[in-house]
Amino acid sequence: MIDLLFEGGILFMSILTITLAASIGVFAFHLIKKTQDENQIALIKSVGLFALVFGILGQFIGLYSALQHISQVESVSSAMLAAGIRVSSITSIYGMIIFVLSYLMWFTIKLIHRSDQ
Repeated sequence: MIDLLFEGGILFMSILTITLAASIGVFAFHLIKKTQDENQIALIKSVGLFALVFGILGQFIGLYSALQHISQVESVSSAMLAAGIRVSSITSIYGMIIFVLSYLMWFTIKLIHRSDQ
């Protein structure tokens, strides 16, 4: 897992990890305090959506950088191209995982609040 953090780019992966921690923190806060403020509950979804978009942005920047380097080299093997695409997709996959987890946490809080009423 640590290898993926470094391989995917330390800047993007660390910011995505912070968003994951923020989602879990907001989720834990709502489980402990059992507040029903809709704006605070929607914060979990917003953080998850940010992670998704930020992960996709990381992939596009990685692809741009890879294609820029490929254009400078006259011949590139298909294995090298595939490796570059794989590395650039790490941030998108991580962002999608955070997005799904955030929505599952949001859905769980909504179910808990619905059962309390």
